[in-house]
Amino acid sequence: MIRCMFQSFQTTGIGSLPHTDPGEACRVVLDSVDIPFWPQLPHRSFHELMVPQYSEGFPFVRISGDSIHADQAGGDALSLFYESIAAKRGFPISREYAAGFYAFIEILKEKDSRFAVIKGHVTGPLTFSLSLTDRDKRPVYFDEEMRELSLELLKGKVSWQVDALRPFADRVMIFVDEPVLTALGSSTYLGVSSEEALRMLREVVGHIKACGGIAGIHCCGKADWPLVLSAGIDVLNFDTYDFGDSLSIYPGEITQYIEQGGAIAWGIVPTTEAIRTVDLADLTRRLDNALASLGKAGVPEDRLRRQSLLTPSCGTGSLLVPEALKVFSLLRELRNTYAGS
Repeated sequence: MIRCMFQSFQTTGIGSLPHTDPGEACRVVLDSVDIPFWPQLPHRSFHELMVPQYSEGFPFVRISGDSIHADQAGGDALSLFYESIAAKRGFPISREYAAGFYAFIEILKEKDSRFAVIKGHVTGPLTFSLSLTDRDKRPVYFDEEMRELSLELLKGKVSWQVDALRPFADRVMIFVDEPVLTALGSSTYLGVSSEEALRMLREVVGHIKACGGIAGIHCCGKADWPLVLSAGIDVLNFDTYDFGDSLSIYPGEITQYIEQGGAIAWGIVPTTEAIRTVDLADLTRRLDNALASLGKAGVPEDRLRRQSLLTPSCGTGSLLVPEALKVFSLLRELRNTYAGS
């Protein structure tokens, strides 16, 4: 676990913004949060959606227009992929797939910027392998070779990001974005065992740490929190706006996590249509309730507050630009409200 890497209630974002201009998106990020992150721009290109964005270099993937699927691959492409894994070269993300990343790096170089922490992100192995399907609409998760190579692909994307971001920060934090965690155990994902889910999460989390990074998991909902915490994460991020009391069911696990130095990143500012009417007073009430629910369950609230971060509930890519700007404005106001509390 990490210790003393954050100031209480520092802010960061999840990833996506609704902008199509990479430079403007980066300016919003750098003007809005304490821990900068590179912006994903799904409205700019299909390649920047969360599965296509990390698929580049995977020999099984075929992208045609606004669709993506997997085919069995062989020959030179697959051999080169195995060679890259063995050589630990990492798997780059090109400008076509992440214009915001390159604009972010260019601005940091121009400003000669350095931060205590910078954030990157990667689609989680469960979400990636259960969302990418073959021509028969069968998730690649259920093909053992493709599942394992998907895992290696994502670890390579982590390595590349950490290396690219390291010159601009004392530490690089990578969030593993796993929306699928909210549905594990449901009929939608029959055949996905908790043991295998945990193994895959541990692989990516362990790789982030092996690269010298801070490992976080983002889940835009509620999930099996003991399973998530068992992955060895440093930062737990979830949709606090709608599911703020979901952690209090597991006071023992949360207490242990906090006492070991883990941080909770409260996703308190909604990125749904609720952003149109919500105000600072409502968000403050919800966050106070979430903190108090853990305190009443026996989690040491003073320490919990010291190890808290603030984020939107999810990425802002599904919003209109003015709505996204309101998200980050409210996030700044919350930071000012809670910092030093």
